[in-house]
Amino acid sequence: MKIAIGADHAGFPLKKILAEWLRAQGHQVSDVGTHSEQSVDYPDFALAVSREVAFGTAERGVLVCGSGVGTCIAANKITGVRAAVCHDTFSARQGVEDDAMNVICLGARVIGASLAQEILAAFLKATFSAAERHARRLDKVLKMEQERS
Repeated sequence: MKIAIGADHAGFPLKKILAEWLRAQGHQVSDVGTHSEQSVDYPDFALAVSREVAFGTAERGVLVCGSGVGTCIAANKITGVRAAVCHDTFSARQGVEDDAMNVICLGARVIGASLAQEILAAFLKATFSAAERHARRLDKVLKMEQERS
């Protein structure tokens, strides 16, 4: 799977570990940065990952910041992105299966590398169920997205 990954300075060390782990799992990884712990602004990296997902150059996106919250807020501003903060495997799987989540946001100051890898594995293995109720709800979300001003 083609995965875009990005982080701010707080998420950089975990992002580096996760990008290497994803490659070892056989995924194609587009690392949009940052590439150090020098202070940067998380919206820049949320935008870069989100654009890859929205434009279809990546199937899924991974964002890492201190809490996961900032990158999640920024990512959800991009049409076509459905991002969520997940710090457990259930939410990562369920977010894809029920809500067609395509970007996962992780907090490097909240979880460690081993748990982050388990969460990513659940996120990447999951597929949208397309069950009638989930498809209906996704359609409503997509309509809300089109109505943004």
